Amino acid sequence: MQVHPFRFGLSTSWAPSGEAWLARARRAEELGYATLLMPDHLGRQLSPSVALGAAASVTTRMRIGTLVYANDYRHPLMLAREAATLDHVSGGRLEFGIGAGWKVPDYRQLAMTYDPPPRRIDRMVESLRVIKRLFAGERVTHRGTYYRLDDARLAPAPVQRQIPIVIGGGGPRMLRIAAREANIVGLLPQFSPRGRPIFSQASEKETERKVAVIREAAGSQAAFERLELSVLVADGGVLDVRSPARSALAAAKAIGPLAIGGTPYLLYGTAAQIREGLLRRREKLGISYYVVHPRLLEPMAPVVEALAGR
Repeated sequence: MQVHPFRFGLSTSWAPSGEAWLARARRAEELGYATLLMPDHLGRQLSPSVALGAAASVTTRMRIGTLVYANDYRHPLMLAREAATLDHVSGGRLEFGIGAGWKVPDYRQLAMTYDPPPRRIDRMVESLRVIKRLFAGERVTHRGTYYRLDDARLAPAPVQRQIPIVIGGGGPRMLRIAAREANIVGLLPQFSPRGRPIFSQASEKETERKVAVIREAAGSQAAFERLELSVLVADGGVLDVRSPARSALAAAKAIGPLAIGGTPYLLYGTAAQIREGLLRRREKLGISYYVVHPRLLEPMAPVVEALAGR
């Protein structure tokens, strides 16, 4: 199976000051992280479009992106404009992540109805197809189930001829949509109708089943191999003989993943053990793109250095 080179991303949403935010972006690029990504929630987080634009202004190679924009909060024309502007000001470094929306407190603050998953997903699919047409430079007139546009277009247009699309999926339907509509598929545990992750789906075995759904939906081995498979790492720790206390904590936490037969969402062990585990998983499942939280920015740097681009 042809595999993608390893990439590592940083998912971050908050900093105590503007300078701290910019310093984090610079540091991530220095350490070899390929992307700086942001979620899209209300509450204690920076506005993704503004913060990503600022991060782009102090970096030169690292890509920026959303993990992911919540479709329900914006009209597709307005969302496409935000994305095209980010691609424009970053010199073509945007990865556009979009999802159906899932966090109940966000909907409560917006006084929006939290519709059942099928309806939220239907809206996202309709929106994404409109956004793709806008990205491609079309003048779009659209009369759909959820959205209306009249001779809409983007100016400025995106720098990239094709902005990479990121869709995360846990349930079979979202995985099939991601396989057909996205360039990068983010593997996730499925969410319950109440917006809570189903943790039993975080195992290696369940992940293998999800990859099988993606492979089938892609339609061919060549189409499957063009997809980049990604995981958002929930936690991790690198054992370091120079720090016995920290290594003991990482070793203790590593027992959990082993007990459930392994999971791609938790990375514990020595740098060599983590490196070998990621290589084996890429060979078996094709997962090559790992995104970590800020607390793992420095601890995972040896793994990033060893594998990024390889």
